[in-house]
Amino acid sequence: MACTRPPSAPRNAISNVNETSVFLEWIPPADTGGRKDVSYYIACKKCNSHAGVCDECGGHVRYLPRQIGLKNTSVMMVDLLAHTNYTFEIEAVNGVSDLSPGARQYVSVNVTTNQAAPSPVTNVKKGKIAKNSISLSWQEPDRPNGIILEYEIKYFEKDQETSYTIIKSKETTITAEGLKPASVYVFQIRARTAAGYGVFSRRFEFETIPVSVAASSDQSQIPIIAVSVTVGVILLAVVIGFLLSGRRCGYSKAKQDPEEEKMHFHNGHIKLPGVRTYIDPHTYEDPNQAVHEFAKEIEASCITIERVIGAGEFGEVCSGRLKLPGKRELPVAIKTLKVGYTEKQRRDFLGEASIMGQFDHPNIIHLEGVVTKSKPVMIVTEYMENGSLDTFLKKNDGQFTVIQLVGMLRGIAAGMKYLSDMGYVHRDLAARNILINSNLVCKVSDFGLSRVLEDDPEAAYTTRGGKIPIRWTAPEAIAFRKFTSASDVWSYGIVMWEVVSYGERPYWEMTNQDVIKAVEEGYRLPSPMDCPAALYQLMLDCWQKERNSRPKFDEIVSMLDKLIRNPSSLKTLVNASSRVSNLLAEHGSLGSGAYRSVGEWLEAIKMGRYTEIFMENGYSSMDAVAQVTLEDLRRLGVTLVGHQKKIMNSLQEMKVQLVNGMVPL
Repeated sequence: MACTRPPSAPRNAISNVNETSVFLEWIPPADTGGRKDVSYYIACKKCNSHAGVCDECGGHVRYLPRQIGLKNTSVMMVDLLAHTNYTFEIEAVNGVSDLSPGARQYVSVNVTTNQAAPSPVTNVKKGKIAKNSISLSWQEPDRPNGIILEYEIKYFEKDQETSYTIIKSKETTITAEGLKPASVYVFQIRARTAAGYGVFSRRFEFETIPVSVAASSDQSQIPIIAVSVTVGVILLAVVIGFLLSGRRCGYSKAKQDPEEEKMHFHNGHIKLPGVRTYIDPHTYEDPNQAVHEFAKEIEASCITIERVIGAGEFGEVCSGRLKLPGKRELPVAIKTLKVGYTEKQRRDFLGEASIMGQFDHPNIIHLEGVVTKSKPVMIVTEYMENGSLDTFLKKNDGQFTVIQLVGMLRGIAAGMKYLSDMGYVHRDLAARNILINSNLVCKVSDFGLSRVLEDDPEAAYTTRGGKIPIRWTAPEAIAFRKFTSASDVWSYGIVMWEVVSYGERPYWEMTNQDVIKAVEEGYRLPSPMDCPAALYQLMLDCWQKERNSRPKFDEIVSMLDKLIRNPSSLKTLVNASSRVSNLLAEHGSLGSGAYRSVGEWLEAIKMGRYTEIFMENGYSSMDAVAQVTLEDLRRLGVTLVGHQKKIMNSLQEMKVQLVNGMVPL
């Protein structure tokens, strides 16, 4: 037998980061060493970018399905630390790898995890227990993944789960009062950071003491109580005297327990402590007050503008650097307000900062601050290297795996869930308003534009930034101006379609009026090419006419998480080409008036090289071309995926000009 050898390194490793989980995928090695027993080993290293040192990850990281002896070419690492740099080394091994004196052959991937919700609270202890109350204490979660803002404690009488009470606390202790004597209560606790709530802890059961035990305990306390009452009467007299003297001075002050949760008002809005709610800056009498409340003022000297990267409604958009005292330098995007602005333009410009400054989530564009005390007036945000999502996808058509696309969609959905929980309705969710960074993390942007529906039959929304096409907008928002989180869900379904089709324009060249008519009649966008059936079904769910039938954003995040954890569920594709062919046949020809010949059509879409092949195989008219399927293209020798997509999309585009290209819901 021929000698065998260790395999070469795996190839083309790619990563997809989802909060504190990382999904890795790669191609098998080019050389298997002449053996069939190839498996993979994953080495995980946690790296300190400042010190340049990497350490082993340790036992807290979980590998799905396993770390050693992995047979398939993908793996997921979970329970990583938030905001941490990791290096993963993927090594291919076979039966003789341990015998080789040579160096390890591996491919490495560097990633940075995102902000994440805290891990569950695991250690809860009971404190003082009385007939009507139970005191508890607990330890901070093992992985807080940030600063714990508060804890939420849910409790209910055992077997009465539908009737529960929620307490919020900034401390790791609480006392639940108003309980029944001699009753068992179930407690669950979860922590919240800026990234949101973690999952609830396991159930902890504690029992209040019976009335008889409490009464006997009370009897033994009578002498102490008598003394306490006497002292209390004296103190009460002193306090009353103090209060009366205070009133003579013209004021009285009520003492409040700082830890006690009270409903309070903020600029005319009721706010519940511990529950962040979006506040519309337009409700402020002085808009400047909103800016200074929600956005940090930055000294202009801390900002270095490097180059112009675009034009905004109010002025230029630049990239640059921000260096705050005591902090490291950051790359930033800078929106500037053009010279000669009116006071109204200044208010409108800074209104977006007043909104953005209220949000803190890894999938929402982060506001660094504003410059209002010098000119030019600026809004400074984090810099997103890859720009807008629609442009980025068009530039990289067909370059990502399905899992990577689902990861992008999951990030957008997580950001929208956060906004929905805050009570903010975006109204203009579209791929052009999603920004993407170098780690393929998507962040929702473009806040604060006022939108008024015009009387124009084309029905585009007018904003201070121009017209927004209604092809992203839910029917009830078009007809009745009813904007809700449910209408944002409809828009999210359109964004899903944009992502899977790599930045195609929804409804192609149909007019807004035709889109409104078609959607009202129950037609929906067809599945993009090579779209997993599970994703297309989720799109159709988002496009339910009855808004209450659409999924909520937390349900969408949960569905996408399940798909990411089970990549095999994404392998079933929608047979889009067959459906296109059938619909074309059902609705007649494409209309020979669009192109005079097959050659003219192919030249128009820059596919003229295939004209001779089409003609030789009998596709000499546009009516004949209408019946072409993806299998036909492969048979004709159109093997490049990009060329297949271009031809099939062109056929779809011509078809939907007749409002025949959408799927009836």
